[in-house]
Amino acid sequence: MSDRLVSDSTTIDAPPAVVFAIVSDPRQHPRIDGSGSLQGVITGPDRLVAKGDTFGMDMKLFGLPYKIRNTVVELEADRRIAWRHFGAHRWRYELEPVGDGATRVTETWDATRYSAPVFAALRALGFPARNQAGITETLVRLKKAAEEDLAATP
Repeated sequence: MSDRLVSDSTTIDAPPAVVFAIVSDPRQHPRIDGSGSLQGVITGPDRLVAKGDTFGMDMKLFGLPYKIRNTVVELEADRRIAWRHFGAHRWRYELEPVGDGATRVTETWDATRYSAPVFAALRALGFPARNQAGITETLVRLKKAAEEDLAATP
């Protein structure tokens, strides 16, 4: 079961509102994507503000382009946001304020809703390990983006 929840965390020297502004804005996702699969935003609001909000992305996997539509399934402003597409897994960001205006961010790929055979197929395609690497790099990029945005704030 442990590889059904793949996550990593980092501390960002920016308050939760700055970090949340990035992860809740689909147009910012190409800026922070560490997986290499996200090609661009095709539809969606400027800001995801409620469960049920949707956004579309141009993606590429195994060299093949495709389009995906995501739906927000968890949202607590400045604290947590998660979305999913037609698959049962969720991408989640959890934000926790820590001392001196910083934020502890945990990104998780949550595949706990899949049946054993479906998850076995995902595992055979390398997804838990692939997602772990993408999450780690995304957090590096998110940290840089949030700290840049905070520094640019007058």
